[in-house]
Amino acid sequence: MPTLSDRVDQDLVTAMKGGDELTRDTLRMLKTALHNRQIEKMGELTDEEVVAVLRKEAKSRQEAVDQYKAAGRVAQATKEEAEKKIIEGFLPSGLSEDELQQIITAAIKEVGATSQSDFGKVMGAVMPKLRGRVDGGKVSELVRRQLS
Repeated sequence: MPTLSDRVDQDLVTAMKGGDELTRDTLRMLKTALHNRQIEKMGELTDEEVVAVLRKEAKSRQEAVDQYKAAGRVAQATKEEAEKKIIEGFLPSGLSEDELQQIITAAIKEVGATSQSDFGKVMGAVMPKLRGRVDGGKVSELVRRQLS
């Protein structure tokens, strides 16, 4: 079974052959980010580490979209949004909010959390189960909501 990194490589070749400049350029940026992370680690990346790089790249595109929209630069915002969609195509599907709520509720019961002061315990129990599948900020927000 090909790794996520292999899929990026295969899609890059397809984009190059098909003349899809946006996809080609986006995947080249992704390959560079993955290569840089691989150098930092001094070894091959696992699929989980590749997902972390992809999420970081998608998040940076979203931040750029927000900044460009705030500055009234619609064309650049549209390009960044398209790049983000390409990157998200490689990410594993996220969980629905209901599934996420169920996991958080189970973790709260598991650690016996009763108030906001137990936030760290709950996050410590939840995040290993969700790593790479859901943004940590969203999980944090839902945990705070359930604990209040």
